[in-house]
Amino acid sequence: MSVALIALLTAAAVPGSAGSQGPSPERPIDATLFRGVDAASIDGTAAMTPFLDPAYQSDGALSDTSVLLDPDERPAPAGRPDASRIQPDAPVGSIAIPQWHWDGNVSFYGPGFYGNRTACGYAMTKDLIGVAHRTLPCGTRVTFRNPANGLTVTTIVVDRGPYVSGRDWDLTGGLCTALDHCYTGPLLWKLP
Repeated sequence: MSVALIALLTAAAVPGSAGSQGPSPERPIDATLFRGVDAASIDGTAAMTPFLDPAYQSDGALSDTSVLLDPDERPAPAGRPDASRIQPDAPVGSIAIPQWHWDGNVSFYGPGFYGNRTACGYAMTKDLIGVAHRTLPCGTRVTFRNPANGLTVTTIVVDRGPYVSGRDWDLTGGLCTALDHCYTGPLLWKLP
């Protein structure tokens, strides 16, 4: 009995297949439903159509004697440099790429000099990362690589020396620690 009641209510409540709708009947649009509106005053707010700047209007701005030029054929405006002279051609030449140099006799120094000033004015401490060279100017950047472990550090010249015949470089205590090269032995170096 309850199943029959549910079926009866379902048939009465849903008169067609659920979710589908047949096509809308075609009716002509009744013109009396619409009325004209003055766009200048909608809800008391004045609406305005802006006028374009006459310089940008194309209608009437060209006369019969106007000549249109291709942009590539126009002469350059007065007072501007010629576009071909703005960027001159780069000179042909070679590029020098810094090369690694082998030095088999690089030493370190510092423990007896801690607390003093270097020739370039730095305070010599165990943490100062720098290098001593006899002739390179103070502040010259030099990159060192330890071939034993691959560690690479770029530093600057901070002092004069070494004063041992046949040696060109003396590492400060901070640099020898950074490169793990606190002994006299080989290093690679280059000027970046």
